[in-house]
Amino acid sequence: MNRKLLILLLFLGSFGLHSQNLIWKTDMNDAIMASDSQKRPLLIFFTAAGVSQRIQSEIFVTPDFAVWSRDNVILVKLDMSDPEASDMVKEQNVKLKNALGIQELPQVCLLMASVRKGKTTFNNLGLVPYKQGGAKAWIADANLILNP
Repeated sequence: MNRKLLILLLFLGSFGLHSQNLIWKTDMNDAIMASDSQKRPLLIFFTAAGVSQRIQSEIFVTPDFAVWSRDNVILVKLDMSDPEASDMVKEQNVKLKNALGIQELPQVCLLMASVRKGKTTFNNLGLVPYKQGGAKAWIADANLILNP
């Protein structure tokens, strides 16, 4: 009995650990290079201090999101209020936010990035807003954008 319980706890614990092992890039240059080399779109999560954390607590921490994101996108988190970011990075993030038409935070944007002859180009695929329904509903919306 104890052995079965221990195995069950280890199995369930692995799901919790797996969902916490997401790798969010914070440097756009690294993210662009990864997107270009892996031929996967960027999922850019624009956030700031003091904004709702519902999308993080209800979607980004789930095992479903962890599996989906690992197989489909390069994760990028741009905290618009990050005190550690240099002025150049802050300016770059604001320019990107404005260029993509991001009005409210938090917001998730999907886009393709490619580098050709030293020049970066973006193809904005769309925004994936938070809505109730959990990770599976959010992933379904994201998939509609990625695979219209």
